[in-house]
Amino acid sequence: MLKRALKLQGGGCPQLLVKGQAFAVKRDLYLVGFGKAVLGMAAAAEEILGDHLTRGIINVPLGIQESLQRAGMQEMLLKPHSKIQVIEGAKNNLPDEEALKGAVAILELAEGLTADDLLLVLISGGGSALLPAPIPPILLQEKEKLTKTLASRGAAIQELNIVRKTLSMLKGGGLAQLAHPARVVSLILSDVIGDPLDIIASGPTAPSSHSVQDCLQVLTKYNLLHSLPKSVETVLSSSPAKPTAPENYSHVSNIILGSNTLALEEAKRQAEGLGYAALVLSAAVQGEVGRVATLYCQLIQLVCLGFSSLGEGPLSDELRGNLLQLAAELQIPALDLDEFLQALRGLGPDRPVCILAGGETTVQLQGTGQGGRNQELALRVGLGLHKAQATGASSPQGRCEILFLSGGTDGQDGPTEAAGAFCSPGLVAEALQEGLDVEAFLRNNDSYTFFSQFQGGHHLLVTGLTGTNVMDIQAILIRATERP
Repeated sequence: MLKRALKLQGGGCPQLLVKGQAFAVKRDLYLVGFGKAVLGMAAAAEEILGDHLTRGIINVPLGIQESLQRAGMQEMLLKPHSKIQVIEGAKNNLPDEEALKGAVAILELAEGLTADDLLLVLISGGGSALLPAPIPPILLQEKEKLTKTLASRGAAIQELNIVRKTLSMLKGGGLAQLAHPARVVSLILSDVIGDPLDIIASGPTAPSSHSVQDCLQVLTKYNLLHSLPKSVETVLSSSPAKPTAPENYSHVSNIILGSNTLALEEAKRQAEGLGYAALVLSAAVQGEVGRVATLYCQLIQLVCLGFSSLGEGPLSDELRGNLLQLAAELQIPALDLDEFLQALRGLGPDRPVCILAGGETTVQLQGTGQGGRNQELALRVGLGLHKAQATGASSPQGRCEILFLSGGTDGQDGPTEAAGAFCSPGLVAEALQEGLDVEAFLRNNDSYTFFSQFQGGHHLLVTGLTGTNVMDIQAILIRATERP
């Protein structure tokens, strides 16, 4: 992805070319980066920049070098005499002292730049936890506790990032301001729906569209305004009421290199190569995990109905109606479900179907179990398919083999070792035979424990850290078992 987008033109006046835009390398060229995909991005960038690179610092997840080494992905690792310093931190995707050290090193490098320097910034999802620099006197632990509480109360990524940015020296455009007057060019791999520059990794090089007021609103919404640490109150009361005006960003160029869409296109190509009729539902599936699970269950039933002679009829109309209503309520951007269902209708039972989707669900924590949103989604889909089967002997699923997968492209779903999980309609009944009650595990948000215990963990997707991060991907495989 990086090699397609980035070129260096040597000669008397070397130029950096990014997707057709040219940036003059007048004096020194520096590189900084933070995020789950940044190690591979930096390795490719250093290869392209060669001797023009003066020095670099990147903050990447703890254990990523070892993980990629084990997977034999040499091209994602820096060469032995690299000019780029690697700092590993943010264990379990939470900011820590190591990440803070790295953030301070990046801050100091940025502060020392002149108008003739060029700073290349590599950004990917996970960058927020890898670039913690709370505004003094706020301590890292205090900021961390606050964001953790917000997340457990169901705050969306956008809301979390509003709070993080307000309390940070580098987020919300802080890095770009510190690097001024140097030229700043950011190459971004997006892990947020709609690719909003000020939200990805909390927007260190993008003008913040939020003010202190917005931060206070979020804290009020989740009932935290009156239990803030003293240091946070101090910073909030002394912050400027308005964010930095956009005209102060004329020295910055932010360029999106890739996103979930790119991963889905590649997955579709792979599925077609395996003989599936593949369709992409959306790269922006969002909403509460239980409702998204219902959406997928209804979609699966509709496909199975279509495979049988029951494709047209009251049951099918009712399912289609429910599905359209649910999709509208979830407000999935740019999803034309009518058109998608039309394309589905064109598929016969002779070829297996692969439906692909991407995005990010939210989980409101009720319990104290171990899990992640992908494992929880898979478990909920398993339960939904089981319930649909139990309600009627003529259940459309009986004529289909179904497999559902949800996984995080970064290889880490929640604070667990798994990237996600698989399920099929028989999961709940098979689990009961092993004495495992799916609904009890769900009530405790304990999907990882369930999948670890169920059938020896065979339904877990375990990849290790993948060196990328473009949100989550769901794949639904459906094959007709009976010809109508």
